[in-house]
Amino acid sequence: QVQLVESGGGLVQAGDSLGLACVLSGRTDSPGAMGWFRQAPGKQRDIVAAVSAFGETTFYAESVKARFTISKDDDSHILYLQMNDLKPEDTAVYYCAARDRSSSNIHSYFLKVDDYAYWGQGTQVTVSS
Repeated sequence: QVQLVESGGGLVQAGDSLGLACVLSGRTDSPGAMGWFRQAPGKQRDIVAAVSAFGETTFYAESVKARFTISKDDDSHILYLQMNDLKPEDTAVYYCAARDRSSSNIHSYFLKVDDYAYWGQGTQVTVSS
């Protein structure tokens, strides 16, 4: 089992930066691909950014490209999301997600909610205009 705990959310103004962190605990010996999702009120949970198990491939939603950066520290078991030039439309609850490592797709990232077995509790990001 893997447990995920996000931190770093808050209230910021448009144009500000914010960094999120997701700490993995439990079975961290061979984590799989990971991702950040977000969910605004009344909307579905969407992918924001994703990274493969070894970190060599990444994906960004079109709306956050060139503004957000996903990264991970495997030694510390932490997944990060650096968010720059935040916009009001970035307001949402942000969730960290992880999946078990699989040898058949070790170099892939994953984009769907159903691709992930483990989820954090979410952290609120609010961007005022």
